[in-house]
Amino acid sequence: MMDNLNTTMGKFSELPYTRPDAKALKQSFTKHLNRFKKAKTFEEADVAFLDFMRAMESWFTQNTIASVRNTMNMKDEFYDEEIKFFNRENSLLMLSLKKAMKCILASPFRMQFEEKYGSHLFKDYETQLKLIKSSTVLPSIREGNLCTEYSKTVASCSVEFMGEKCNFYGLLKHMQSTDREVRRAAFEAWANLFESVSAKLDQIYGKLVKIRNTISSRLGYKCYTDYAYLARGRYDYDVEKVTAFREAVRTYITPLCEKLYREQAERLGLEKLEMFDENLCFAEGNAVPIGTPEELTEKALRMYEEMSPETGAFFNFMREHELYDFVTRENKHLGGYMTFLPDYKAPFIFSNFNGTSADIDVLTHEAGHAFEGYYASRRLPIQQMISSTSEINEVHSMSMEFFAYPYMERFFGDKTAKYIYAHFTDALKTIPYLVSVDEFQHRVYENPNLTPTGWRKAWKEIEKKYMPWRSYNGNAFLEEGGFWMQKQHIFLYPFYYIEYAMAQLDAFALYRKQVEGKGAWESYLKLCGMGGMYGYFETLSRADLPNPLDPQTVQEIASFVEAQSTELKSKI
Repeated sequence: MMDNLNTTMGKFSELPYTRPDAKALKQSFTKHLNRFKKAKTFEEADVAFLDFMRAMESWFTQNTIASVRNTMNMKDEFYDEEIKFFNRENSLLMLSLKKAMKCILASPFRMQFEEKYGSHLFKDYETQLKLIKSSTVLPSIREGNLCTEYSKTVASCSVEFMGEKCNFYGLLKHMQSTDREVRRAAFEAWANLFESVSAKLDQIYGKLVKIRNTISSRLGYKCYTDYAYLARGRYDYDVEKVTAFREAVRTYITPLCEKLYREQAERLGLEKLEMFDENLCFAEGNAVPIGTPEELTEKALRMYEEMSPETGAFFNFMREHELYDFVTRENKHLGGYMTFLPDYKAPFIFSNFNGTSADIDVLTHEAGHAFEGYYASRRLPIQQMISSTSEINEVHSMSMEFFAYPYMERFFGDKTAKYIYAHFTDALKTIPYLVSVDEFQHRVYENPNLTPTGWRKAWKEIEKKYMPWRSYNGNAFLEEGGFWMQKQHIFLYPFYYIEYAMAQLDAFALYRKQVEGKGAWESYLKLCGMGGMYGYFETLSRADLPNPLDPQTVQEIASFVEAQSTELKSKI
């Protein structure tokens, strides 16, 4: 176990931030690499390698502090400038990292390095060398600045609704009202808010698509898709496998979702569900968490202390250092995320509570990511080994949502059975949307000359394919295909979305172990402890989890979920 934890850490709000010196960092890199090259033994080379890693980790710790504080308030001018600094310098830094990776890969001690750190890390290095070129630095800087512009644009959006100032997340809360007219009005306000900035978002996305194609073209790739698959570390599967997976979802999961939505319409007394009805599971109202954000955090602490010694230590650490921000505020970045401070071996959880069950969903989801980072960082020697592939990382988070089920009564009281049923079925009903986002991005980057009208047409076609139940009550903007732009991943993290669908199936597989009493927690701890030592398929195998890209896996998991949803419904 690694014990070199920085014990001087205070609360996150008190952590010192200083813009790092890029020139000094490059000089430090040069010094450590020279020592690495001159090393006569593996031990000497390893010390130089670790010193190089620590210098890089300190840089990214400062980057993370600036990034989190920027997302807390997108109008904070100081951290806005710091993000521009990192957008520029991180792109330039990649050239120095390229030299380092070449040096490490050519080491006469490479075999010993792979034994200690795992071969997957070095496969990543080999891939990164294919993706870094001086001619892509300026486009990468422009891409980062455009992503910041997107984030600031959507964070500044708000509207007066029922006497309160609501952002997108605030309006989603009202779309769970038991009053259908309130749901309809909130939906119209939500759609109008997106339409009001759609021209600007179209412009930003068009520039992003062009820049990303420029980057991939300069690296010799025919299509940005080819570049993106490598950049996302998809070594074990290709576009054809993903296409087959989407088709398996359409075949086995879409019909089950249609059945669940028909049952939901019956419960609500409706002949047809509109989009604004989809999030209301029960006519008498969805289960909502009991307590303020502070009280919910205390309940989470008790839950994690009871769940296991490992999770108890983790959440006490999070609370002691206030490594989370849950409260929705004006100008706060949308969504939720987990990030990591390498110098402190500390995760940070960010979300936007809105008074719905989604608050608990995001709390447990991001806590799954954070627990893995906390747990793995105390067992693995360097930051680059802590995080696994994206497909595995999302299993960490989605499975934690299921492991929390036995403790939900303290959050939802006598509505617990309703919460669990809604959460479980929603996890399945999300999958067709996840693959829709994936196919949309393939369409866009394979047809880079598409206009905003073309994007909307493509989304509409894809939506009908995987979500045939979806209806927007005649709202012209959404009926024409405008719904695609509500997903920030499309702007900020290209092609990062199919992983959620793949991971959800393995989270269901872990939950099946949990239901059947077959060592689910042991498999989960093993999964978290491996970090990123191994590739995607090998990590699944070592944790005794199925390959979700196998159509048979999709079929089997869909059958389990159908049976389990019936069981959970009987308890309501």
